[in-house]
Amino acid sequence: MRIDPSTHLIVGVNYVPSPNADARPEECNVDLIVIHNISLPPGEFGCGHIHQLFTNVLDENAHPYFTEIKGLQVSSHLLIERSGTLTQFVPFNRRAWHAGQSSFRGRSCCNDFSIGIELEGTDDCEYTDQQYRVLSAVIISLQMTYPTLSSQNIVGHSDIAPERKTDPGESFDWQKLRNQL
Repeated sequence: MRIDPSTHLIVGVNYVPSPNADARPEECNVDLIVIHNISLPPGEFGCGHIHQLFTNVLDENAHPYFTEIKGLQVSSHLLIERSGTLTQFVPFNRRAWHAGQSSFRGRSCCNDFSIGIELEGTDDCEYTDQQYRVLSAVIISLQMTYPTLSSQNIVGHSDIAPERKTDPGESFDWQKLRNQL
């Protein structure tokens, strides 16, 4: 896996541009990786609704839950589906809207200096081996391309927004990830 330094995209990966991104603040070093989970509708996998959410084309009539998130403008740099399929929504040099109100080691607005990676899943459903393999390959590639990213700065959404978020949840095996890095 290789990241093109001129485009900040992973070479050969499906790129679906999200409008829910903007420029990072000037002179902002990217030094944090935030791992999330998502499923749409909640607890259902492989429906394609995550892509629709991140590109603002989610049909609110497709499921009752979607009326609750109508108008939500969010994105992530990457999505790793249960099968291990990887999709990029935002180039790494841009700010994806994934963390919301957040703080890491005294710095607020984590979107400014982080890369968000969504895993298709839930807090209490085991992630697949394919997801861990792809996630570790992505992180290694990110660290090779952006030397400010250290293994000590890989956190869950729950670590930067503990009052609001619980993902990637108790089912995420941090030791398994560390062993693969």
